[in-house]
Amino acid sequence: QVQLVESGGGLVQAGDSLRLSCAASGRSGGPYHMAWFRQAPGKERAFVAAITWTTVATDYAASVKGRFTISRTNAKNTVYLQMNSLKPEDTAVYYCAADREWSKILSGATYWGQGTQVTVSS
Repeated sequence: QVQLVESGGGLVQAGDSLRLSCAASGRSGGPYHMAWFRQAPGKERAFVAAITWTTVATDYAASVKGRFTISRTNAKNTVYLQMNSLKPEDTAVYYCAADREWSKILSGATYWGQGTQVTVSS
């Protein structure tokens, strides 16, 4: 089992920046690829960004490419999502996810956090 705890959400204005963090803990069995998903009100959960456990490769949704950056510190078992130039349409609950398989991390991972709310006002 892997426990994921997100933090860093909040209320910001359009154009502002925010950095989310996700701390992983619990029994190993990794290494794990990590990802961020988000769910806006009335919409399905959607992929945002992912990073391999080696940090060599990353992937982004088209809607956030160039504005968001995913990174991780394996020594701290923490993954980050730096969000710049935020837009009202970025408003959502952001979830951290982990999986040992890269294909699964992009479509729906095994382990999930509880989520952190990000609200962007216009």
